Order: sequence, then structure tokens, then C-alpha cells
Amino acid sequence: MQEHRGPGSLPVTDGEWAGWSVSAGDPFNDHAGPFYHRTAADGTEICGMRVAARHINGGGGLHGGALATFADFCLFVFAGMTGDSDAVTVSLTCDYVGGAALGDRLECRGEVIRQTRSMIFLRGTIMRESDPIMAFSGILKKIRRG
Repeated sequence: MQEHRGPGSLPVTDGEWAGWSVSAGDPFNDHAGPFYHRTAADGTEICGMRVAARHINGGGGLHGGALATFADFCLFVFAGMTGDSDAVTVSLTCDYVGGAALGDRLECRGEVIRQTRSMIFLRGTIMRESDPIMAFSGILKKIRRG
């Protein structure tokens, strides 16, 4: 059995996602993704994914669980803006406001709303082109190691 090496990122140097980083080292995200992120010119984080065949539900659209998994990934990217990426999700509220199909490129922007000594409160919006498909909010509990 391979030891879990923890979440991280690898830079992408070519193709559609050149200039982004790809999530690596989280076994579930590695299976469910790939999920990407980059820092925009204004310093905010942007997350992205391309809808693949494994993300499609029986009705032919993007599965809500795949979208929620992407939203959860985004929470951790946005929390990384605070320097506190060692955390667990304690709450994720998702409002599905649109759909996506095979091949669609999704991007997400979000923000840290508030941070306490032990919690991080965040929100974000996932877009397909200029159309919102999910609004979400979440709370992360910081983990103290050692």
C-alpha cells in the first residue's frame, strides 16, 4: 500500500491548463479530478476543471456529487490564501443553480469571509462560461499538528 503523501500541487507547463497547478497527493481528489488552480493577476485564487465522462450522471449531465467534490476542493484552495490549509470540512452548503455537460470547462472564484483561531468561513461560485451553476459556502476546522 502506498503511503498517503498529503495534498499538494504540481505545475502544468503545457496544454489547456498551462500556467495552472494541478491537485496531486489527495487520493480522492486524484481519483475524482483532475482539479486545477492558479493565482489571478489581482491575487485571488481561481479553480478549474473540465467535465469528463466519469463526472456524468445517468441523465447525461454533470453529477451533483462531482460538482460538490469540486466545491470542497475549492474551499481548501481559498483557505490556502490565509496560510491555514491544514483543515477539515465541517460544513458545505451547495445551491445548484445551473447545469453542465460533457466537455464543459468550469471555473470557480471564492473568498474567505471570516477566520477565527479555529475556523475558516468561505464562499464561492462555480461558473460554466458566464453562467453560474453552483453557489456554495463552507466552514473549515483548522487542524493543529504536533
